[in-house]
Amino acid sequence: MFQLTVDFIIVGAGSAGAALANRLTENGRYQVLLLEAGGETHPLSRVPISFAKFITRSGVNWLYSSEPNATTGGRRIPVPRGRMLGGSSAINGMVWVRGQRQDYDHWAQLGNRGWSWQDVLPVFRSMESYAGGDRELRGRDGPLKVSDIDESGRLYDSFFKAAESIGLQPNRDYNGGDQEGIAMTQASISRGRRMSTARCYLDPARSRSNLTVETNALARALILEGTRCVGVRYQVQGLEREARAAREVIVSAGAIASPQLLELSGIGDAQRLKALGIAVRHNLPGVGENLRDHWAPRMKWRVGRHGVTFNERARGLGALWQGLLYICRNSGFLALPASPLRGFFRTREGLDSPDAMFTVQPFLVSPHLKLAKDTGMTIITHQLRPESKGSIHITSAEPTKPPAIRFNFLGERIDRDCTLAAMRWVRRLVGAAPLAWLEAEEFAPGPQVESDEALVDFVTRTAETTYHPVGTCKMGSDVAAVVDDNLRVRGISGLRVADASIMPTLTSGNTNAPSIMIGEKAARMVLEAAA
Repeated sequence: MFQLTVDFIIVGAGSAGAALANRLTENGRYQVLLLEAGGETHPLSRVPISFAKFITRSGVNWLYSSEPNATTGGRRIPVPRGRMLGGSSAINGMVWVRGQRQDYDHWAQLGNRGWSWQDVLPVFRSMESYAGGDRELRGRDGPLKVSDIDESGRLYDSFFKAAESIGLQPNRDYNGGDQEGIAMTQASISRGRRMSTARCYLDPARSRSNLTVETNALARALILEGTRCVGVRYQVQGLEREARAAREVIVSAGAIASPQLLELSGIGDAQRLKALGIAVRHNLPGVGENLRDHWAPRMKWRVGRHGVTFNERARGLGALWQGLLYICRNSGFLALPASPLRGFFRTREGLDSPDAMFTVQPFLVSPHLKLAKDTGMTIITHQLRPESKGSIHITSAEPTKPPAIRFNFLGERIDRDCTLAAMRWVRRLVGAAPLAWLEAEEFAPGPQVESDEALVDFVTRTAETTYHPVGTCKMGSDVAAVVDDNLRVRGISGLRVADASIMPTLTSGNTNAPSIMIGEKAARMVLEAAA
């Protein structure tokens, strides 16, 4: 069997893993092996609109789906995850949201030292290169370029005025000191190109002699000697390989695959593993638990005013014009993130910070995620910090079999109440006088759907996630925690987890930026321990 010995092994070259690989190889002291189950970055990934293609495309996407249950109306909910260098940062909607100060202070209050807002702010600043905002809060020289999108017009101006008319003010930088307000989206896009971690972190590091990157390398199990992790068994083109880590193994496979790999290696709930015929190496019941995601109804309106939405502007000759805009000016529809406009708001009095978010897509899509023939707009609405928790667990000892993903959306009353309040708030927004010229007509769920019960039924039958699974290897010191505040797997030496799975709770918004931050912070921890 092929064998390799290095200082560090990183499993997963996604948002966190690519950042780790770059930072661990910067000083030239350590040999690092980076294993990625997917392939090289797809050439189309550079074009921002690729997210619409990749969200259902095999080869670049794991195309997971959840188990059907009552909370989803018996439906399997798609759970797309990136399957190439850059991971989900190479297929996502490129929306850049750090979250709120309170998110990280709450993590620290749960006993996770070093994870307060003041602790993570310097890490966020070191990651990004952004021209706007306060220099004390925003990074200027980081590897990942963040931009304000180049999109304007009467539609957006009217949304700003409508929001102000119902009490939500413009926010020049929702990634600064205060998240609340309406704003154009900040995006991990620069000059019309996606800024994935493959582009911003791996490309500059690939030439380093101390970094080895293996693609199409499926991790089958961690190698344990007693209670120490010493390596990884993996497969490349049907051939078994083994790599040994003289210092540490860091699992950065994401909220779906990280708990899967731990369970395949005998780390997890003992009874569950025994039932699958897997030898128990360490009983850790929290593995795969605490799954959270943003559960989001898509509210839709037909628009009477012509020439406003991309259903007309990006069709026929308009599509040709959009192509020319992109080629000549790196702008237009092809250069946009998933939603160009967003707002963070409070659904009730007495809250210290926003608890809900809406995002505006100035178009309708068909069930096949192509631009619909109808002219209209979609507003995605969701609670920022849901309390309902599900799970992810393997159902087989075979690594190629996807784990069972079980969501428990709206399982907590506060999640239900917040979701309904957010939907009603969005109706107020669209019904405000500054947007009357649009002649917008709601058809999903439709104005006749008014009662709590009817709205919950609509959400149950039609809602989707916003593709932000977290928490399945949560950080903490309680009995359900999988890693400590240094991201070390509890009870196993030489092993850390560093990705969105370690989040104790969901951050307030999109999770790509926090996931990269976790990778950057993990690198600091690993290097400090090595020194």
